[in-house]
Amino acid sequence: MPDYMLLTIHLTIKAQEWRTKKHQLFTKLTLYNMKLFFVAAFLAVAAAVPSSFKPEYKATSYPAPSYPAPKYPTPSYPAPAYTAPAYPAPAYSAPAYKDNKYAAITVTSQSDERNIDGSSQWSYAQSDYTTREESQVQKKMQGVTYDSYGKESYGEVLGNTNKGSSYWISPEGQKFTFTWAADEAGFQPKGDHLPVAPVHEYELPVHIPFNGKGYKIY
Repeated sequence: MPDYMLLTIHLTIKAQEWRTKKHQLFTKLTLYNMKLFFVAAFLAVAAAVPSSFKPEYKATSYPAPSYPAPKYPTPSYPAPAYTAPAYPAPAYSAPAYKDNKYAAITVTSQSDERNIDGSSQWSYAQSDYTTREESQVQKKMQGVTYDSYGKESYGEVLGNTNKGSSYWISPEGQKFTFTWAADEAGFQPKGDHLPVAPVHEYELPVHIPFNGKGYKIY
């Protein structure tokens, strides 16, 4: 084969290879440009979204569960049974009197009066003719008082005055009457049967000078 034909074939093959390489390069550039286009579009969209944009999520709401109220049976307790205590009736023996003079004595009358002002009076009488009566009233008088610290002072105080009388007959048949009074002057009993204190007469001592240094009692 002549040399020019070999050269022609060689050039044809090189041209074909160049066209193939050019087509592959164009294809690669096209794919690369498309990728760049998509990346640029994504960045443009991302830049267009405002920075304050925050996705909103709705919290899932669940209905509150409802439970039926528990039912408990009412407890029943048996009523306690207590045995009533049995106490034996007290037995008192009748008083035995030597001569049985007082067995039939009864109370024939009695009274008891209490007043709001602090005064009172009471009395009773018996079938054996014994009687007693007593009364008391409140009266202002001079006396000793004590404060909350225990300090003693003398002044006007409110006290009780009392008076009364009693009459009875002794087993020997002797009649007695006894009266008394109690007030600021003290207790003052009176009765013919009360003993009387003896009256003593005292002689006053005579003082005579003794050696000019004192007195001698005779």
